[in-house]
Amino acid sequence: MKDREALINNYIEGYNHFDIDKMISNFDEKIVFENVSNGETNLLLKGLKAFREQAEQAKNYFSVRTQTVTSFVHQNDKTEIEIEYKAILAMDFPNGLKKGDEVKLKGKSIFQFLGDKIIRLTDIS
Repeated sequence: MKDREALINNYIEGYNHFDIDKMISNFDEKIVFENVSNGETNLLLKGLKAFREQAEQAKNYFSVRTQTVTSFVHQNDKTEIEIEYKAILAMDFPNGLKKGDEVKLKGKSIFQFLGDKIIRLTDIS
């Protein structure tokens, strides 16, 4: 399970430093990414190319972003982490949030593995 934690920590470190190559270095080519907010899926991506494009675009949304893992729970081929998330917006958003606003939230991410590759990532907030 320590190997999984190392892969997840690598992803988180890449995310926090806006390093897309590091984020996806342990992803399978057929990665499935799902973002769930308030119980509803608001983004579903299939494939490494689609994930990379979205991740590159999302870099422009924040001047600073930090995910901090507060727990790991391992089950069969999945690992669930709880995170604390903090970010400073780099642009105005249609929902009224403004450039420079700080966003804080708690959530969880579920990583599914096949061998040493991440095949699915679900972010839930």
